[in-house]
Amino acid sequence: MDKPMSYLQKHPSITRDRVAKFLADGQWKDVNIHASLYEARASGSPAIEMEMWSAPGQDRPTFEHAVKQEFAPIQVGHMFGPSWSTHWVRMKVQIPAEMEGKHVRLLFDPSCEALVWSDRGEPLQGITGDGGDNYHVDYTVTKKAKRDEHVRVLYLEVGCNGMFGNGGGLIGPPQEDRTFRLSTADLVVYNDNAWALYYDMEILAAMAKNLQDSPRGWQALVAANDIINEFSVGDQKSIKSALNISAKFFAAQGGQGNHQVYAIGNCHIDTAWLWPYDETKRKIARSWSTQLDYMERYPEYRFAASQAQQFEWLRTLYPSLFKRIQEKAKTGQFIPIGGTWIEMDCNIPSGESLARQFLLGQRFYKQHFGQTCDVFWLPDTFGYSSQLPQIVRLAGAKYFFTQKLSWNNINKFPHTTFQWAGLDGSSVLTHMAPANTYTAQVTVSDLINSVKQHKDVAYSNESLYLYGNGDGGGGPLEAMIERLDRIKDVDGLPRIKHAHPNEFYEHVEKTARDLVTWKGELYFELHRGTYTSQARTKQYNRQAELLLRDVEMLSVVAQSVAHGFAYPAAELDRVWKLVCLNQFHDVIPGSSIEMVYRDSDKIYEDVVNSGKALMESAMTSLFSHVAAESVSKATGVLFVNTTAWPRSDVVAVPGLQGPGVQQIRERDNAALVVAATVPGCGMSVADVTNGSADIEAVPVTAFKDSKGNVVLENIFVTAKISPRGHLVSLWDRREERELVPKGCAANVFRLHDDVPLFWDAWDIEIYNQEKYTELEGTNVRIVDEGPLLASVFVEVAISENSVLRQWISLGATTPRLDFDCSVDWHENRKCLKVAFAWDIYSDVATYETQFGIVQRPTHRNTTWDMAKFEVCGHKFADLSEHGYGVALLNDCKYGFSTLGNVMSMSLLRAPKAPDANCDMGHHSFRYAIYPHKGAFGEASVVREAYQFNVPLVQLPVDATSSADFSIMPFFTLSGDSSVVLDTVKAAEDNSSQVVVRMYEAYGGHARVKLSTKLRVTRAQLTNILEEHVEDAKLVVLGSKRSVDLAFKPFEVKTVKFQVKA
Repeated sequence: MDKPMSYLQKHPSITRDRVAKFLADGQWKDVNIHASLYEARASGSPAIEMEMWSAPGQDRPTFEHAVKQEFAPIQVGHMFGPSWSTHWVRMKVQIPAEMEGKHVRLLFDPSCEALVWSDRGEPLQGITGDGGDNYHVDYTVTKKAKRDEHVRVLYLEVGCNGMFGNGGGLIGPPQEDRTFRLSTADLVVYNDNAWALYYDMEILAAMAKNLQDSPRGWQALVAANDIINEFSVGDQKSIKSALNISAKFFAAQGGQGNHQVYAIGNCHIDTAWLWPYDETKRKIARSWSTQLDYMERYPEYRFAASQAQQFEWLRTLYPSLFKRIQEKAKTGQFIPIGGTWIEMDCNIPSGESLARQFLLGQRFYKQHFGQTCDVFWLPDTFGYSSQLPQIVRLAGAKYFFTQKLSWNNINKFPHTTFQWAGLDGSSVLTHMAPANTYTAQVTVSDLINSVKQHKDVAYSNESLYLYGNGDGGGGPLEAMIERLDRIKDVDGLPRIKHAHPNEFYEHVEKTARDLVTWKGELYFELHRGTYTSQARTKQYNRQAELLLRDVEMLSVVAQSVAHGFAYPAAELDRVWKLVCLNQFHDVIPGSSIEMVYRDSDKIYEDVVNSGKALMESAMTSLFSHVAAESVSKATGVLFVNTTAWPRSDVVAVPGLQGPGVQQIRERDNAALVVAATVPGCGMSVADVTNGSADIEAVPVTAFKDSKGNVVLENIFVTAKISPRGHLVSLWDRREERELVPKGCAANVFRLHDDVPLFWDAWDIEIYNQEKYTELEGTNVRIVDEGPLLASVFVEVAISENSVLRQWISLGATTPRLDFDCSVDWHENRKCLKVAFAWDIYSDVATYETQFGIVQRPTHRNTTWDMAKFEVCGHKFADLSEHGYGVALLNDCKYGFSTLGNVMSMSLLRAPKAPDANCDMGHHSFRYAIYPHKGAFGEASVVREAYQFNVPLVQLPVDATSSADFSIMPFFTLSGDSSVVLDTVKAAEDNSSQVVVRMYEAYGGHARVKLSTKLRVTRAQLTNILEEHVEDAKLVVLGSKRSVDLAFKPFEVKTVKFQVKA
């Protein structure tokens, strides 16, 4: 009888459903392909016997400690818990005789994560249980079982958290009492042909679904339907016949002109996020050990991993595993990539922090893998500074990969492969995977999208494809590699191959034509709340960055002039690594769970305590012979200026006494002293035995006017604070100009509703601006009346649960108006902002970014303008018109908005996920208003912002013994004032060499002379890695050595001096 005809062309949807049911692990699994996937299975004793020991609390003990403990028997069905606890399972495995000669695997599903260990303490492979796309519970016990197998012993370290932590939903705060069921502990033998057919059918089903209107899609559906007709449960011959059908289909190859996809496995392990750092250390071992196994089984397989910190953890905690990775790196299968210490946030860290990320990362890769990285690898971060191209180039890399801009929620980024040019014009070849993910699953739809969504395919017919489970680690699975092998060159799809990312970029460089250039920042149109969430973390980061800046500079000077002082290179390396660690792109942005911030706070406390101790050590070495026995016995104050220009400040010195102290600050009883014209990178002493030290300060006053306003006035400005605590007038006395428009006010606190669409800690949405309440102050009163400082106190009731207290101060030496805030904050999804209306009109506002500035629109003409309703800035934001401007300075804030003539700064948020207590509690922070003659480029805003953030270093001294004592400035920078001396440090490889880093801050050509009192014998220009670029001409004049330097706009330069011992 003839075979019945198939009418699938008339009912394709029915056939597609038939194919789907054939693959489904559900209702029909006893009669579909799943019924044939295993040849044999054994469970329970004697095949598997299990005992367990539970570590106390949240301890994560070592293998050596765990195996010495007392173990108790457990069975399948045992419940592990609670959340974050660790349980060690000792498993005795006896392979049954019927599995002789077979590849035997263990299926172990604890419904959470685990790591398989040998009985010798070797980490072997990771386990991810509980189903889903991340499911990976098989471990190869032996590739070929023997007739008389001995009892094998394995250990399984079970960690009670899922791939994405322990939260409710994706981003919910952790549930502390979760338990996890041991659902499977079996020995199995795979039916290899059945699994091969399963993978074939996955591809056929996907092609039939995604290519429905093409001949190739019909051919895939026909082949899949024929396979089902051929297949019979338990009949191995039918499976082999079915494989012949699929082989015939896959034999048809694509043309040479097809799009080429370069596939690279990865697992993008977030260094912390919905789990703490300590759990990440185990995720690394789980994920990377699994990939090493795949490399043995699939020689063509390539896997990339970034973040030198993670490699360092592995090297320390799992040394044997690290050595295996080093060996696979030599073969090109395991690819260390990225060039940075961690995959950092690129909004919040300073320019020097970004430089240190590369310095630490590239040096690690060079030391342990023999080469630096060409690709800056950053798949997942929340915006990209306009100085990154220059920094990347200066760090020895030339390519950039990311994909996060595909998440934009207003405008779609218009390019895939392009040249990204930074502030100074440096460019890097940039690619964003058109599959729009870094955790692809090797699916037909992804490959189709790699062409369909490629926005520059006319210029470059190739793309990168990052696949593997990620964020929480894991990486590619066996099924993904099998699918990739089947579709590497099949008609109807792009070609795909395993490749090193460098191969892709190098080929693009050779073959691409007319690639476009994108100039300036890559602004991410989402996650704008990360400029503000977890305020304490951001404050700690700023403090740490600037503290270490001072420590390094003073330590260089101390080593040069103080006998016996040694530059603390090892300790500075340690604490800089800690600072860089906390700059991970889910930690410093504020998007991690609460326990992460408990850890990061401890890390910052360690950094700050160490930094202060190092500072004290350097200062003691330099000035111990003039230091006072105690501050109460001091007759003077020595001030050290670590900025490169002279400055005069009114400085608070707690505990200082003396007839020359003209004023005591009311709120903390600190003595106020004028530090007059302290030279750049130099020092001076203020004598407080009489008032002569304060002769340069014209008194500042405070009084109430007839309208009840408090007036603060010095020779520069007159500020009026209303009974509501608002700044209603700021009069520039020299320019005779009012800065606050009539009927408007500045320093107005606004409490905004802050309910995003989903990403709670991450997002401030555009509608946030529409709904807010203006807050009014009370209890406005004068607290300091001069002559050095005039202050007014304001109290603002934010709600029944929250209050803000503010001290508004004007010093005698500056037009800058300072605002010191103390806030008790207990809100639910609210955002506190402060707004300033100015009588200034400009289409752009200027914000500090790393090593420069970025200008953004103050209007909403286009959707691209509108999308920047909340932007990131560092120490200042400035609104200037021709001839005049006002800068808003801060000491720890990063979120800004300027619309028309109103500037606002985001102060605090109150999201409830993933940290239910984010920012709850007490906060102290400062900001300031700095009015200036001239537009931004003509004013000293950059210097003023540095001075606001970098206080003079102070030391109580004996004024008599220090009268004739001085240390001449060890570094001076003369010439164009737009160049900033940012960093002075010892060289990484030789502490007798000194590194000085500078940048042009305003966007113009500049010439400067860098001079030093150090006994320099050679000067050279280097990159960020402190590698030689070219010699610099050293001019010697008496005891001074100098080099002349020419800067391009926004250029960063590093000079290395060889210093005579």
